[in-house]
Amino acid sequence: MKAAPVLFPLLTLTALAATAPSPLPGGWQGKLAAMLPLPGQNATVLTRGVTLASVELGRRVATVGGDRAAYEDLIAEVSRGATPEYNERLGISREEFKRYLVFQPTLVATAKTVRLPVTRDSARVMFGDVAGLGGVLKGVSIDLRSGDMTTPEGFTAKIAAFKPNPTDRTLDVRSGFQWKIRGNDIKTFSGINGTLNLWLLGSGQIVLTYERNSMIRNVTSKGEIMLGYTR
Repeated sequence: MKAAPVLFPLLTLTALAATAPSPLPGGWQGKLAAMLPLPGQNATVLTRGVTLASVELGRRVATVGGDRAAYEDLIAEVSRGATPEYNERLGISREEFKRYLVFQPTLVATAKTVRLPVTRDSARVMFGDVAGLGGVLKGVSIDLRSGDMTTPEGFTAKIAAFKPNPTDRTLDVRSGFQWKIRGNDIKTFSGINGTLNLWLLGSGQIVLTYERNSMIRNVTSKGEIMLGYTR
C-alpha cells in the first residue's frame, strides 16, 4: 500500500466549521465503509499552519527589486507547513510583510506517516494506538451498520452527514460525516467532549480529524490528531 501523498492546497478548518448537517444520503453505509481506513492503512499526519498571499507578495518583491532567492526560500517554508519568517532581503518592511500572512487555521501535510492500528470486520472499525497518534484514537470504534461511534469513556454519538460550504471552496469536500460526542458519568468519573470528522476530497483523498477532552476514572487528558490518506 502506497503512503498517502502530500495534501495540497491547504485545507481551511474554517470551511469545516461552517458546514451544516444534512440528512444521511442513500447508500451512506457503503460510503462510510469506503472512507474509513483499512487495517495497516498508511496515513500522513497533518498539522496546523498559516496561508500566505504568495502571488501578491511575489509581485511586490519584484516591484521593489527584492531578492528572488529569499522569496523562493520563504515559499519553501510555507510548503513544508512552517510559519514563514521575515527576511529583510525581500526588500519590504517587517510590517508590510505581515500583511501578506493570513493567520487562519489550516491543515498542511507533515513528513510524518503512520500505519494505522485498525481492527476491522463487516460490522465495525476499531482504532488502536501507535507512536505518532498520541493515544487520541485508542478505543474509538464506529459501527458500519448504524454509524454509531463509541469511545473508551463509555459514550456513543450518532453519525451526521455534512455538505460542503458553498461560499468557501478552499476545502474541496465532496462528501463527509461528523460525530459530536458529549457525555459525563459521575458514578464512573468519566466524561468526553469531542468531535470526529471524516471528509472525502475532490482529489480522492480522505481527511480524518479527532479532537477531544476526556476523563476516564477521574484521569483527564486532551488530544487532537489530524490524518490524510487515500483508500
